[in-house]
Amino acid sequence: MALTLLEASKLNSGDVRLQAVVEMFARESEILRVLPFDDIMGNALRYNREGALPGIGFRGVNEAYSESVGVLNPITEALYIAGGDLDVDKFIVATMGGDQRSVQEGLKIKALAQAWTTKFIKGDTTTEPREFDGMQVRLTGNQKIAAGNTSGGDALSLAILDAGIDAVDAPTHILMSKAMRRRLTAAARTSTVAGYITYGVDEFGRRVTQYNGLPILVPYPNNGGTEPIAFDEVNPNGGSQVGTSIYILSVGAGRLTGIQNGGMAVTDLGELQTAPKFRTRIEWYAGLALFHGRACARIWGVKDAAVVA
Repeated sequence: MALTLLEASKLNSGDVRLQAVVEMFARESEILRVLPFDDIMGNALRYNREGALPGIGFRGVNEAYSESVGVLNPITEALYIAGGDLDVDKFIVATMGGDQRSVQEGLKIKALAQAWTTKFIKGDTTTEPREFDGMQVRLTGNQKIAAGNTSGGDALSLAILDAGIDAVDAPTHILMSKAMRRRLTAAARTSTVAGYITYGVDEFGRRVTQYNGLPILVPYPNNGGTEPIAFDEVNPNGGSQVGTSIYILSVGAGRLTGIQNGGMAVTDLGELQTAPKFRTRIEWYAGLALFHGRACARIWGVKDAAVVA
């Protein structure tokens, strides 16, 4: 059974440091808050994704059926190593207390969660083989829906958003930037556009915006302040790179999940021999698995403009 990081942290009650790290990881990334992770053996997961169903026909008396078989596409998803070392000087611990290590660990965890979330969207093994392919690279064909064909992008229409939701089998979440979410909630206040916007709360008691019952997830800017889904993407018909994307996700077993080997490892390496510093290492062997061909869809070519009906 695939568990989210938040649920997994409840099972690690015997390791306070690890539990705090996992909970902070989930708190600092809305993607990691909802994405379940399957534990796998080895360094990769191999499975078959349904490509096409076999043909079915009708026959007359004394006639034969036409033979046909389904198509299964073999897929391999590898694990990738993410993490980092954190050093805190002994002087800081001695004069300011051991809590300073926890403070720095919190900052490290926040940076790692933001970096992993960015790769979830923009990761590309062709440009950086040490990272995994994100949603932008993975979604092609019918699961990549253009917002329009205007040079420089098009305003998001609710009709296109609804079409993107319909392109996903059993959708669970919508992923977009904060700026795009503001555009959508503004449309809900406009009588000529509307859009069914409601609100709920997440596991940490924070308000969550929902469109047609689907929670809207927003990725936070990375360590350098860069928005992972900014208005800086190419558009279907070219022009200035001022487009953004919206992702509709079906998160769950047999659809879109994370994969990992052994969960997150947090190791206190103690004092270094080469310097008067205490070192903590956080490491995670993780990746993505898109089991179902219609588990996600991407609406692209959306410009920064008011949402239309």
